Amino acid sequence: MFKKKKSVPPIAYNPETQIPILRCSICTGEQVAGFKDKATGHFTEVVLIRSQQDLETFKKIYNLQNVTKEY
Repeated sequence: MFKKKKSVPPIAYNPETQIPILRCSICTGEQVAGFKDKATGHFTEVVLIRSQQDLETFKKIYNLQNVTKEY
């Protein structure tokens, strides 16, 4: 009846051209983790952050120490 979700391969991250960002909404408090291109400013969403554990998982997958917040 219910199917198990297939694991989605992580999005490629290049630290030379991209910055890890946690985009936060002032109104709703929603947080989305992703990568912002240094040259163009284009933001690529990776995962919706619902808890601190989601953020830690994102940091672990991409081997990140710090993720800056952007409002």
